[in-house]
This record gives sequence, C-alpha cells and structure tokens, in this order.
Amino acid sequence: MNQFSNFNISPALKSRLASANFNTPTPVQAGAIPPALEGKDVLATAQTGTGKTLSFLVPIIERLQKSEKKALILLPTRELAMQVEQSFRKIAGGSNLHVALVVGGMNEGPQLQALRKGARLIVATPGRLEDYLKRKLVKLDQVEILVLDEVDRMLDMGFQPSIRRIAAAIPAQRQTLCYSATLDAQIKNVVREYLKDPVRIEIGSVLKPSENVELQSFEVEQEKKLELLEHLLGSEKGSFLVFVRTKHGADRIARKLCRSGWGATQIHGDRSQSQRNAALRSFAEGKHRVLVATDVAARGIDVSHVAHVVNYDMPKVAEDFVHRVGRTGRASKRGVASTFALPAERRDLRKIEKALSIQMKRFRVNSVAHGA
Repeated sequence: MNQFSNFNISPALKSRLASANFNTPTPVQAGAIPPALEGKDVLATAQTGTGKTLSFLVPIIERLQKSEKKALILLPTRELAMQVEQSFRKIAGGSNLHVALVVGGMNEGPQLQALRKGARLIVATPGRLEDYLKRKLVKLDQVEILVLDEVDRMLDMGFQPSIRRIAAAIPAQRQTLCYSATLDAQIKNVVREYLKDPVRIEIGSVLKPSENVELQSFEVEQEKKLELLEHLLGSEKGSFLVFVRTKHGADRIARKLCRSGWGATQIHGDRSQSQRNAALRSFAEGKHRVLVATDVAARGIDVSHVAHVVNYDMPKVAEDFVHRVGRTGRASKRGVASTFALPAERRDLRKIEKALSIQMKRFRVNSVAHGA
C-alpha cells in the first residue's frame, strides 16, 4: 500500500486525506489500516511519532460512515486526546460524524452536550469517562470499535481498573485496536483480555541514543538539582541544553542561572515564535551557553554544537529521552547526556534503560560541593 488512494476506502475519505496532504502511509499505517478495515482486531507496537493516530482514525471514519454505531478511543492524557480529536476533525470534516472529547481538567458542559447530541466518536481519558459512566451520563452500548492507544502508559498511570469497567460497558461483539510502545507481561494480559486473534503489527524501534553520547545519571534530591547543574557547568566545557518538565520551571531555572552568572535563555510553548527564534539564535551563536527547554519546544531545535544535554526533570517516556539526548553527539562529535533522577524515580529510570537496551553510568549525589 504505497499510497492512501490504494486503500479500500470511500472516495470522499480519500479526497479529504489528500487535501490534508496525507498521500503516502507510514509503515504502521500501511500495516494496520488494511486488517482494521476488514474488521479484524489489531495489536501494534509503535512509538509516538510513527503516524499511528491515522492508522486507527481512517478505519474508524470508514466504518462509521457505513453504520449507525459508535467508536471509542481511550488515551492516557488530555493532551493526547486533544491531538487525536483535532486530527479527527481534520479528516472527518465535511462528513456528518461528530466527536465528543471526554477528559478531566476541562469544563464538563461542552463535553456532555457533545455526547447528548449523539457524537459518533468519543475520544476520552479513562478517569473522566468512567466518572460519566458511574453518573449514567454516557452509554457505551452502541460502541463497535474500541481503540486503546498508548496502553503501556495507561497501565503505568494506574488506569487498568477503569479500562476494565469501561470495556465491560461495551458490547463483547466489537473490534479492538491496541497500540503500545512496549509489549511486556502486563500488556500481554491486556491483549488476552480484550483482543480476539489480533493481527500483529511490529514497527521496529529505531529509537536508540547515538553511540557518540556518554550516558550518565545522578540520583539527586529536588532541592540539590540546581547546585548539581551549576557544578556540571563549572567542571565541563561547551554548551548545555537543559530539559525541564514545565514552562514555569524553564523560566525559573534560566532566571536563577543568570543570577549566578551563567549565560542562560529559555524556550517553551508560551514564548512567541520570535522570542523562540531569538533564544535559539543566541544559543547557536554561543551568546548564551545554556538553553533551558521544555519537550514541546525542543522538537524543532537543531543546533550543531550541543556538548551536554541535561535531563533536569526525568523524561516521561523512552522516546522523549531519545529525542532529548539526540541533540548532542551529532555528526560524529562526542556528547554527554546527564539525567537527574529523584530517589523515587529509580524505577522510571530502569524502565527507560530497559526500553532502549542501554545502561547509564550511575552516580549518587550527597553533597554537590564534594563533587558528584
């Protein structure tokens, strides 16, 4: 299937895909769409960024156009659910298919209104959807396609009981599509419980930190992290790209570094494009030695000379680790990547190592003044 136009889908859907510039399917799309269109269950191991969203949206749209039934997509986070909802609107626009976004942290009113109006697709996080089920605000007896996306992350976040109760409210006669970055024993249990004779799609993980990057981790308490970062800045040469979890954290750390005399600037989602460009330029030209960044802003960073990447906050998933670390050790240059892990994050650190088949050098920080 080297083109979307070759799939067994309606001309209307083909033309909407073409107008959204979807022409050539990615490997996960080429693998998952044909069996899904035939109504088979699918189990795909694929990372974020492989185009898997479209691999379940295309069969869902095609199926819903031909029946009166509904589909449900379960995802671990509100952000992911919003991205999937936007992608659906992009390629279902012009059809009469309506979508309801059911997530926590947002006003219930519009969500319930969309459900009452007869949304044919529900895109949800398990917690909020289960809450609506308990309060009898949503019925799932018309769902004929269930998608479990990033199921490994949903299990990590403790959603297994919610998923079980939601699945129990859906007819047993349904199609289930399951996506996960890994396939450990826990995931295999989910597969046995919810999927029937699934078609297996395995998109090989091209995720691997470069051999040129020296990987090290420091077990450190939260209040000692800044001191440790300054210690590394003082003991090593070259530019530093520092990753933090939040926009607020990026601003705070850049400010504190500047006060201590280190040239630092920051880049995150709340900064305008011109501010981001200016920060990048001053970092690339060496006017600022340190660039503090969030993951979202970092995807587009392409600076050739980053000597040291610091995971000031632990990345949530293995592929974020690879994206971050991939900013150093480029073009056969050597690089260093340091990951700061709280004592409570030991298990998360091991999980990343296991997912990527890597081993980091381990250091424990007691007092930074004596070195790490």
